[in-house]
Amino acid sequence: MKSIAFHLNCLCQGGAERVVSNLANQFAKEGYKVYVATEWYDKDEFELDPRVTRVHVGLREDDERKNRIVKFLLRVRYLKEFVKEYKPDVLVAFAHRANYRALMAAGNSNIPVVISIRINPIGYYDAFSDSVQIRWLFPKAAGCVYQTKEQKDFFKPYLQDNSRIIMNPVNPKYFGNPLPEVREKAVVHHARLVDFKNQPMLVRAFLKVHKKHPDYVLRIYGPDSGDGTKEILEKLIKDNQAEGYVLLMGGSNSLEKEIPKGEVYAYSSDYEGMPNSLLEAMAMGMPVVSTDCPCGGPREVIRDGENGFLIPVGDEDALADRICRLIEDKELARRFGENARKIEEIASVDAIYNQWKDYLEEITGK
Repeated sequence: MKSIAFHLNCLCQGGAERVVSNLANQFAKEGYKVYVATEWYDKDEFELDPRVTRVHVGLREDDERKNRIVKFLLRVRYLKEFVKEYKPDVLVAFAHRANYRALMAAGNSNIPVVISIRINPIGYYDAFSDSVQIRWLFPKAAGCVYQTKEQKDFFKPYLQDNSRIIMNPVNPKYFGNPLPEVREKAVVHHARLVDFKNQPMLVRAFLKVHKKHPDYVLRIYGPDSGDGTKEILEKLIKDNQAEGYVLLMGGSNSLEKEIPKGEVYAYSSDYEGMPNSLLEAMAMGMPVVSTDCPCGGPREVIRDGENGFLIPVGDEDALADRICRLIEDKELARRFGENARKIEEIASVDAIYNQWKDYLEEITGK
């Protein structure tokens, strides 16, 4: 294998986009020819190594007036033209529609397609149209990468023997940073402000924490997704007159410095694939509290009571209780943070890169 193409919608600040940019950069660094084929460009994207070739395979200006079916067929056509022109040794697709497009675009070519499941299949892959496409297209895949066992089990009997479970790589900048001698009285969180992250539940839980510990603040880092979550949070903060202690910090390029300043890290998602933000917090030595959300990502890395706390999805009382326990028991928080940092052994870029490389070499070797 000498060349690899990754296909996804864009490189905006999201989980799949972060993984692709990390992998693409690492493969390029190791001497592979790497292409990233995207549908569109975003104003706030992850950076690619200059050795990675970015190719636009999305709709063109004249296509925007066409109907939905024509647009879908054009997306497949443009990706097919990309595959024919660049002839990668393997095409790796990330996320829902990109998986379908890649399998259709590769068609009867000799280029193997590896798809990747990045989200909870329930709610995303269980519509009637999905069941048709899964039965038709998934058997054509040379392989599939899942993040959790729950994801893999959902797609039985397809993509089992030729699949792998590989978690997300964590950016090296989050490992090995010195911890502050004295942490600030803050609970911290970082992720896009988007509905399924359920940051409003986190704010409601913290309002209860603040009643017991009025000297603590909540800092939420992350860009606005534009889906209305930020406005919901702003209203919640205003209605509770919490402007002085619930803070929306926006995006940051120095999270490795900001997050460890806090005492406790809280994660509130209703569902996830493998949450990068949670992995990063653990890598930074944060004592974490997370929902045990489907499809099992947090459960793959958190051993409840040993390196973090798991709570039921949507349970703001449990979230408030565990945050308070970590605020009040400094030794427990210290131990959680120390154990959490061991995630480097399984989630470093090198560890994840080697798993992907071995798997793709196996696929192309066949």
